[in-house]
Amino acid sequence: MYLRELTQKPREISGVGPANARLLSLLGIETVAGLLEYFPRDYQDRQKPVTLAEAIRGGREGAAVWANTVIWVDDLQFLGFGKKRTPKFRVHDSSAAGALMGFNRPFLAQTLKPGRPYRLWGSFKYRYGEFQSTDFEVEPCPPSGETGETGSGGEESRGGFGRILPVYRLTRDLRLKSLRSFIADALRTYGRHIEDELPAPLIKRRGLLPLNRALQEIHFPGDFSACGEAARTLKYRELFFLQLGVARRGAARQRERRGPPADRGRENPAEWEGFLRRLPFSLTPDQEKVLEEIRRDMDSGFPMSRLLQGDVGAGKTLMAFMACLLAAARGGQTAFMAPTEILARQHGDNASRLLEPLGIRPAFLGGGLRARSREELLRALKAGEIDLLIGTHALFTPEVEFANLRLIIVDEQQRFGVAQRSALQNKAGFPPDVLLMTATPIPRTLALTVFGDLDISVIRTLPEGRRPILTHTVQEAHLDRVYRAVRRELERGRQAYFVYPAIGESEKTRLNSAIANCTELTCRVFPDFPVTLVHSRLKEEEKRERMEGFVKGRFKVLVATSVVEVGVDVAQATCMVITNAERFGLSALHQLRGRVGRSQLQSYCFLVFGGDLTEDAKDRLKIMRETTDGFKIAEEDLRIRGPGDLAGTLQSGYLELKIADIARDAGILEEAREDALALAREDMELNREENRGLKEFLASGPAAAVIP
Repeated sequence: MYLRELTQKPREISGVGPANARLLSLLGIETVAGLLEYFPRDYQDRQKPVTLAEAIRGGREGAAVWANTVIWVDDLQFLGFGKKRTPKFRVHDSSAAGALMGFNRPFLAQTLKPGRPYRLWGSFKYRYGEFQSTDFEVEPCPPSGETGETGSGGEESRGGFGRILPVYRLTRDLRLKSLRSFIADALRTYGRHIEDELPAPLIKRRGLLPLNRALQEIHFPGDFSACGEAARTLKYRELFFLQLGVARRGAARQRERRGPPADRGRENPAEWEGFLRRLPFSLTPDQEKVLEEIRRDMDSGFPMSRLLQGDVGAGKTLMAFMACLLAAARGGQTAFMAPTEILARQHGDNASRLLEPLGIRPAFLGGGLRARSREELLRALKAGEIDLLIGTHALFTPEVEFANLRLIIVDEQQRFGVAQRSALQNKAGFPPDVLLMTATPIPRTLALTVFGDLDISVIRTLPEGRRPILTHTVQEAHLDRVYRAVRRELERGRQAYFVYPAIGESEKTRLNSAIANCTELTCRVFPDFPVTLVHSRLKEEEKRERMEGFVKGRFKVLVATSVVEVGVDVAQATCMVITNAERFGLSALHQLRGRVGRSQLQSYCFLVFGGDLTEDAKDRLKIMRETTDGFKIAEEDLRIRGPGDLAGTLQSGYLELKIADIARDAGILEEAREDALALAREDMELNREENRGLKEFLASGPAAAVIP
């Protein structure tokens, strides 16, 4: 029987009644399999003796230290009156004395007898002039010669003394002791019968434990070495299933044919030279390498599936336009999708400037188009009279039809869902070339997991002459210093952004708002410089006019929300001021900072914070101050936020890892990927008998899902 087949309800487990079943459900445990895969978050080492003196010393130093010792009860007192009075026991061991407070446990008065020895597991703190424990477990010491311990896999020696016990995340009213008992019973009843989906040769080669033993040791380990082996086995298992799905999809793509051969009649090497001559700079070595990778993909007989990573300002759009040139030269059309109209319009303007002189026919599909203009554009697209269509989500609507769609480019791909990208790909009559781009660098471990079936290109170096952006963290009380620094830049003819987390005032959040601060900046701080305001509630036409005014220099200060996070490229903008910076994530802060430093001018970013900072907020601001390397920032973002949030795919069950962590377990991930790729090459359809379990597992649910 495979683990996933244990679909029995927890009510089948001894002691799980309707009330406990509801509590387990709150933890997401709906089946016996879910109970067995509810892994401990920590362990209590009840094997190692810890005297009262050691626990008390830890309490003095502020650390939580649990005593694990034999104590004698000296005295019993009661606090309060009536049935709810609290028993208080004065106890000692060979090293020190303390007190046990039996809150809500009046029965202890009948259980603990003065003068007798007991095993104690408890945490002590200094209260009311003495060291007390309110969180403790006790049991009578067994008669001489008896240990009272059970073998590995049993739950307790009543209190579990002499063993390593698991600690789980709990919900209200669910006792830790009860959850341990439920899992121990599930292991006794079902655990020994569980088969492993992983092939036996793979288990042997990687030195993994059988699954049934791994489950036993992860919950009730005989020692910490066995616990470590079990954790490694279960982490490998999770990561291997993810990587196998990715590897099989990659292998399947390599078998796909692009469709009819491209018409190369329009190819003209002079177009490349003309395009490069129009650029105000030379390509960097990274850009040349990426361009060669894209060209090689598009020359092959298989559809390109490539992810292009590059920091803000690294030149990804330039690579995309050169891919458009290749597609158009072969008689194909390109769909270029961006997440915001601001960014899409900017791409449209740049395409007109760089590509139209070479005979490429670009068009922009925006929300502000009049009905007649939209109809004419869609007719021309369907007739093949448009080579490059740039737009936002409107591109994947049903009325948008292409004559010969051969290339799809998705900018800031993380802002689009899987279904949206698939809808665009379905507009081609055969598998098209796909180029995904992101200015939010993806950590290697996350890229291998989420985008492991894609080829990945990276632009690490910025164009020559760009200076690192100088970043400062500033308390809100010292905001005037920021204003003075920005004024100096404005007086030199530069421009500045002021970004706020909220559009308008709100008593609930009390965040700085763009509207209120725009008035302040206009009337008091910079009355001699033109200021404008942009946020998501403005009509698209008004938003576009104000953005164009800033781009063309009519406005010197742009007040905005995070709507300017992507798609604004103004060479003269040298100051970025982010207020309530502690409320923004690392990715957003990095993207916003990337709106400046777009030329050879020295640029500055001011991260303004107010109030008490959480530890995570302190971490984020420190990282931003210390580095402008987007790849380092991405690694730190992964560490702080975790993989599910960054991947944006939790809604489909993807990356819902129960025990593995792709950042911390990078070594295991690499092993799993290596094995999955080898297996996909040798037996892609998983038809060998030894791979039967894998085939059934991948066919059974979301573990088979990968990002297309």
